Amino acid sequence: MEYVIGLDLGTGTIKGIAIDSNGEILAKHSEVYKLYTEGNGYSEQNPEDWYEASLKVLKKIVLDLNGYNLKAISISGQMHSLVLLDKEYNVIRRSILWNDTRNTKECNYVMERMGERIIDITGNKCLEGFTLPKILWVKENEPSNWEKTLKFCMPKDYLVLKYTGNICTDVSDAAATLMFDLEKKEWSDEILNYLGIDKEKCPKVYNSIESVGELNEEIKRKLNIKGNVKIFPAGADNPCSALGSGIINENKALLSIGTSGVYLQYEDSYKNYNGKLHMFNNVIPNSYYSMGVTLSAGDSLSWFRNTFAPDKSFDEVLEGIEDVVPGSNGLLFAPYIVGERTPYTDSKVRGTFIGIDKVHEFKDFARAVVEGITFSLKDCFNIYNNCYEKEIISVGGGAKSKAWLQIQADIFNKKIISLKNEEGPSLGAAIVAAVSLNWFDSFEDAVKLIVKEEESFYPNKELVEIYEEVYNRYRKIYKCIKNI
Repeated sequence: MEYVIGLDLGTGTIKGIAIDSNGEILAKHSEVYKLYTEGNGYSEQNPEDWYEASLKVLKKIVLDLNGYNLKAISISGQMHSLVLLDKEYNVIRRSILWNDTRNTKECNYVMERMGERIIDITGNKCLEGFTLPKILWVKENEPSNWEKTLKFCMPKDYLVLKYTGNICTDVSDAAATLMFDLEKKEWSDEILNYLGIDKEKCPKVYNSIESVGELNEEIKRKLNIKGNVKIFPAGADNPCSALGSGIINENKALLSIGTSGVYLQYEDSYKNYNGKLHMFNNVIPNSYYSMGVTLSAGDSLSWFRNTFAPDKSFDEVLEGIEDVVPGSNGLLFAPYIVGERTPYTDSKVRGTFIGIDKVHEFKDFARAVVEGITFSLKDCFNIYNNCYEKEIISVGGGAKSKAWLQIQADIFNKKIISLKNEEGPSLGAAIVAAVSLNWFDSFEDAVKLIVKEEESFYPNKELVEIYEEVYNRYRKIYKCIKNI
């Protein structure tokens, strides 16, 4: 039997999942690696750690599927993070990650000089997470490292290099650099020339479904693999997660509550949201996706638990929240504990509880945190003017509690759907390989067979009206606290 492996190179973990030509999940495994935070705002990783961890994942899955025939490996990865390579293809310095915030000065420089123009070309404002300001920081602070750089790439591209010898990227990762023309699907000469970045240092760009080489003989010997294994640069983690959750047209949107929170929509054409939302090329050819981001979604709930109930599981923290009236008995929570992205782009604002009364119990605070996270994601949702006929697929921590799923349905006033197998980017990457190998005629056919819905939650009309009033009060918080 033939199978493919989808890898997801995350910030803390690399996950692998194997599926066969019937879309059945055969095996999965994950490995962790170290994060380096040696300076204020610094967040780095060693690309060689990614590679070694990826081999462990592949080895475990291949061993589990002894006798099966591996046909392809398809790779998803964390967006924006910067890898610098010298003329021997060696890593010059540790990778500067997407959540590294040392480059605020460079962001301000770009926006002051190219603000509206860079939004027109890339669909995005220059923010600390993007690859471009990381490059500018290296140019300014480590000029010898930039001088030695033959090519830059993103994390999953480093695995492609190690597997195939090809330095390249795909359109979805290129779009996340802030140097890529989304409509032309090519590196922007205007941006590169204005900021003094040599175009020769940019990797070649492929579509996500194009094979960029085959697994080299050395790795095949290590893994005891025979036969050719194609490598696909599936794409950035957010569009792969959307694909792995069934977001393949404009009928459904994605609500993902992990450490951060994402509201994501499929787009069949490029739309300029004037930087209010992120806009990128999709892993599905000739399509795009837009999204809003809440910086501290699940992170807010983790902070709440770790600070006030460190001995409780998340299930225990959320126990009883379904018995609390919507609006948490007048208690509001703003989840800006590390600043906020959409819609405020404010790194300095901080979170707050408002309306604390002596009648409030632990479960009121817990529900207020859940409601505040969901309100912050509705802030993203409300920027759109075309989302009111959509159903929403909910994944991540927010999909693990039925009470929270119902709260999402009532706050968004939408049908909310949970999934049976929530594998995210690794499954999306595997689907890219399966479609590319012609196991399925289309992404629609693949998703129909592979992505299975679990349960649906419908809005309660009476509670929708209550939440509209509570949300209107929540919307006033930012204006009141930002100067404090």
